[in-house]
Amino acid sequence: MNILLLLFVFFFGILIGSFLNVLIIRLPKNEDVIYKRSHCCSCQELIPWYLNIPLVSFFYLRGKCAHCGIAISKQYIFVEALTGFLAVIVFLLKAGTSTLEIYQFFFYFSVCCVFLTHTIVDLKHKILPNMLTIYLALLFLMDRLLYGSWSFALIGGAIGFLFPLGITYLFFKIKGVVGLGGGDIKLYGALGIYLGPYSVIHNIFLSCLAGSIFSLVMMAIGKMDKKTPIPFGPFILLIGIIQIFFPGLLEKLISLV
Repeated sequence: MNILLLLFVFFFGILIGSFLNVLIIRLPKNEDVIYKRSHCCSCQELIPWYLNIPLVSFFYLRGKCAHCGIAISKQYIFVEALTGFLAVIVFLLKAGTSTLEIYQFFFYFSVCCVFLTHTIVDLKHKILPNMLTIYLALLFLMDRLLYGSWSFALIGGAIGFLFPLGITYLFFKIKGVVGLGGGDIKLYGALGIYLGPYSVIHNIFLSCLAGSIFSLVMMAIGKMDKKTPIPFGPFILLIGIIQIFFPGLLEKLISLV
């Protein structure tokens, strides 16, 4: 594999990672993510393009704003670098020159970007922005219309949305407590479009199992109690990434449960 080509893919990835940082910072605040120029979150000073180069600018400025000197969050270089490496990994898995292989790279890389952004936003703010879930649903629907079955997609999406919605409604009626947030339910619906009716049910049960095990462990070591809210999206996305990229591994896990 040509090292220059991989460097180009990595550079493409960190450029996308820079935009993901914009989404992570602005979506929870309902700020514009397209037209509003990049600025320091501390002093609000606009950042010129030559000081806004992914990875490079952070190290050139020694991790501080050029105007006010306040430290820049390390989240920026983490997301940019991770997105660059994800681009290279997906490229190596889906590399090729055919139209299908090029499409697969952009499709799977887009999925990874949405999953990464959703995970960080949910961990920081305990929300799953609708914009990202809608984009993911449209991405999955397009893929299924091109290379799958629209009925498979619609049934999977309906089950992914309605099944956890029904369980949450019953739980609320019995316990008086909301079990799953609306963002989690909509995310299940989006995943159902791609995974289909059976696999999305597997995701629901396995993500709930993973979340329960995590909560029990954290309570056992005294890091949380029964009333402590936890972001559930990362568990849904973790199982989802295994289903999408490593389906054989998940089948082995299911056989052990």
